Amino acid sequence: MDYAGLIQILDSALRLSTPLLFACLAGLFSERAGVFDIGLEGKILASAFLSAAMAAYTGNVWLGMFAGILASLMLATIHGMASITFRGNQLISGVAINFLASGLTVVIGEAWFGLGGRTPQLEGAARFGELTLPFADAIRGIPFIGPIYADLLSGHSILVYVALLCVPLTWWILSRTRFGLRLRAVGENPAAVDTAGVSVVGLRFAAVMICGLLCGLAGAYLATALSAGFVKEMSAGRGFIALAALIFAKWRPWHALGATFLFGLLEALGNRFQSLELLGITIPTQFMQALPYILTVVILAGFVGRAIPPRAGGEPYVKER
Repeated sequence: MDYAGLIQILDSALRLSTPLLFACLAGLFSERAGVFDIGLEGKILASAFLSAAMAAYTGNVWLGMFAGILASLMLATIHGMASITFRGNQLISGVAINFLASGLTVVIGEAWFGLGGRTPQLEGAARFGELTLPFADAIRGIPFIGPIYADLLSGHSILVYVALLCVPLTWWILSRTRFGLRLRAVGENPAAVDTAGVSVVGLRFAAVMICGLLCGLAGAYLATALSAGFVKEMSAGRGFIALAALIFAKWRPWHALGATFLFGLLEALGNRFQSLELLGITIPTQFMQALPYILTVVILAGFVGRAIPPRAGGEPYVKER
């Protein structure tokens, strides 16, 4: 593989890892506050559908993005009420949201567009365009640095850069702000936070809403930037892969960036090399395309026991009287 080919694979990996990074950071906020969210997949799917539908109807991708965020926030509210307000089982609530989003997107899509659950293809202002970073063309000819800046870092949609900026922002919020420190404390010892006069319910709801916002961005990117519209089940397990990446990253923002990029890289390799021959053995296309999911199983099998989640994760808080 030549240098140009390597840059193309890394460029593709960055694009493919963006929705995973949004979803992984979303799960990080929620689980740091003690609320497990299996419903990342459903939120991404609902956001992808409504963002594509609104963008197709109005021709404005920004309206589509905000509509997708709204859809994800609505599902996040349902999850928050079920698991925080009514102290229901968080895992069951997340699974129910996944089923709800999977069914509603197809039914509503067929009712609105009559295309088998798909939306019309997005074009022009209905899609996020590519941004060229400053001086990208000027330094393209510089060896090594030029291609990395001009061909790898430049030429992505704005949501790719938003996702990258969310990593240091998440680290700063959780590590350097009062809100972040309290949110982490809620995930470890909610009774101590309650004793200090801070609302456990309020903090957990805030974390769930942030989770909904980030999942909304993931779905909007998926339908209006990475693809040109919505198709049935287009999230393709990305919510579950993001959860595996979160475990692999041990609930840390910078580690989440590396974990999601690894998954994106494997997907990029699967797309690039439809078949591969090693030691005289031809590896089939299906195996190459299944690499991210195989890694998900390996991580869940090998790292779940080693990664230590927030101590109060998954447990509804009952205020002591």
